[in-house]
Amino acid sequence: MVPDQQAALDFYCDLFGWQGEIGPPETGGYSVCLLKGKPVAGIMKAMNPDGTVPDPMPPTAWTTYLATDSLDSTLKTVADAGGTVVMGAQDVMELGRMAVVADPTGAVFGLWQAGTFDGAGIVNEHGALIWNELNTGDTAAATQFYGAVLPLTAAPTEMPGAEGYIELKVGGRAIGGMMDLAALPPGVPPHWMPYFAVDDVDSVQAAAVRAGGSVLAPAFDMAAGRMAVLTDPQGGGFSVINATTPEQPE
Repeated sequence: MVPDQQAALDFYCDLFGWQGEIGPPETGGYSVCLLKGKPVAGIMKAMNPDGTVPDPMPPTAWTTYLATDSLDSTLKTVADAGGTVVMGAQDVMELGRMAVVADPTGAVFGLWQAGTFDGAGIVNEHGALIWNELNTGDTAAATQFYGAVLPLTAAPTEMPGAEGYIELKVGGRAIGGMMDLAALPPGVPPHWMPYFAVDDVDSVQAAAVRAGGSVLAPAFDMAAGRMAVLTDPQGGGFSVINATTPEQPE
């Protein structure tokens, strides 16, 4: 969600090789960004539910969406587990149903019940989503909440060099991570962070800066590979990573 949708499209299309344009009025102008002809992300101008421009404009942010088989039952569980419904269930034509909620620690995320649109068509390759990470001030409360509302389990990672990091799993498969806000600069609020896979972290970091973006954490090596934390020119935060795992040897 951004103040200037076209500027965001220009930035991310140039940075990741996406294709995208402002959508038709019946979708509120929503832009589905494509890579190799398949959907990888969405960008929309920030607006109120009635179509008016917010005042003040909310901060630019990426929203992580988690899939659910039943949006209505999941929303009930969100409230029962101490979360907050930020935007209630909405039908998106025949594509699916969505809602936006916050966990008890304050991190906002979306829920998606697929209709004709399943979600990302490409993952885990250059220019596509590879990971989602929850940064929270209370990992115990977050573990309890997400386990209650979705079939997610949390457990410390077994990756050497990443002690203290928590993996979120579905059916035994790691699909995201969680870490304590204490590892980040003071004042950073709870949030979900998207990671995009890139072939060369340093060159993407440099390209983002040339295009008006900023660097929050310069490229560095860590247990899962080489990564950097960046913002786009409108302040939206995201990470890029060249992942090195046993399944993807360096």
